[in-house]
Amino acid sequence: MRAYLLIAAAVAISTLLATFFVLFIAKKLKLHRPIRKRDQHDKPVPRIGGLAIFTGLLVGFGLAGTLGWFEIVFEDMSTVWAILGASAIITIVGLLDDLVDMDWTLKLAGQILAAGLLAWQGVQIVSLPIGGLVVGSSAFSLIMTVMVLLVVMNAVNFIDGLDGLAAGVIGIATGTFFLYVYLLAQQTSPTNYFNTAGLISVIVLGACIGFLPLNWRPARIFMGDSGSMLLGLLMATSAILVTGQIDPASVTRNDLLPALFPLILPVAILVLPLLDLLLAVFRRLRQGKSPFHADDEHLHHRLQDIGHSHQIAVLVFYAWTTVIAGSGLLLFVLPVAEVLIIGGIGLLSALVFTFWPVIIRMRRRVQ
Repeated sequence: MRAYLLIAAAVAISTLLATFFVLFIAKKLKLHRPIRKRDQHDKPVPRIGGLAIFTGLLVGFGLAGTLGWFEIVFEDMSTVWAILGASAIITIVGLLDDLVDMDWTLKLAGQILAAGLLAWQGVQIVSLPIGGLVVGSSAFSLIMTVMVLLVVMNAVNFIDGLDGLAAGVIGIATGTFFLYVYLLAQQTSPTNYFNTAGLISVIVLGACIGFLPLNWRPARIFMGDSGSMLLGLLMATSAILVTGQIDPASVTRNDLLPALFPLILPVAILVLPLLDLLLAVFRRLRQGKSPFHADDEHLHHRLQDIGHSHQIAVLVFYAWTTVIAGSGLLLFVLPVAEVLIIGGIGLLSALVFTFWPVIIRMRRRVQ
C-alpha cells in the first residue's frame, strides 16, 4: 500500500505543478476559446488542463518503472506502451478539439484509434465470472472492448460541465475502485499486490487530486476534452484489466454478485453520466442535430435549474458517486443484506440532498 500511496502523491504533486505551468503558458499565448452561451463562467478560461493530467500519467508510470515493487507491471511492455500510446492519442485529439473545435466524426475516429490500439495490444474483455463464461470470439472481444472504452470516455466527457465536477467524480470513483483492486489482489495474489489495474487507478486518483485545486470554482483552468477523455480511457482500461485477475471458473454462485459487480463498478459509478449521455443523444437526434452537438441541458444544468448553486450541484454528483461506489465496494466485504441496508440509507440521503430545494419550496407552499 505504501508504494501505491507514494505513486499517488508523486502524481498529485506533478499534476498540480504541471497545471500551474500549463495555465501560465495558456494565458501567455491566449490559448482559450470565446465564451459560449452554455458556459458557466463570464471570463475566458483555458481548456487544456488535460496536458497536466497526461504529465501526471507519465510521471506515475516513470516512477513506478524505477521501483522494484512494480516489476510485474513492466514485464509486458507492450501493454504499458499501448496504454501510454492510447493516452497520448486521446490527449492530442482532445487538445485539438479544445483549441479548434474538431468535427465530431474526426473526434470519434480518434477515440476509436486509441481504443483500438489498447484492444489490439491485448487489453480486452476476455471473460466474465459467470461459470467460466468466455466472451465469444477474439473479434467480438475486441469490438466489445472498444465499445466499452468509447462509452466510458464519452460519459466522463459529458459530465465535465461544472467546476471540479469531472475531477471529483472520477477521483472518488477510482479511489474506491483501487481499494477493490487491492483487496482482490490480496486474495488472488497474496505474495504480490502490485498490478497494472491498481497502478492506473492510483495514477488517476493522484491526477484528480492534483488538478482539482485549480479546477474548483471559480476554476482557473478546465481539463477540457483532452483531460476528460483521458480520465475516461484510463478508468475503463483499469476495469478491463481487472477481468484478467479473476478466474471465471472459480467463482461460485455465492461469490457471483461481489465478483461481478465490481467489474462493472466504473459503469455503475457513471450511471448518472451514462444516463445524461443517453438523454443527450436522444435529445439531439430528435432535434436533428449531431449527438456530439453541445448544449446546456445536461443533468448538472438541471440541478441548477431546480435551485442548487454551482458548488452544491457538484456536491450532489459527489454524493451519488460515493453512495454507488461505496455500495459496490461493500459487496466485496459484507453480506448482501447488510449492503442493501447501508446502500438504501445512502440512496435515501442522496435523494433528499438532490431534491432539497424542491422539498423546501413545497414546505413553504404548505405553510
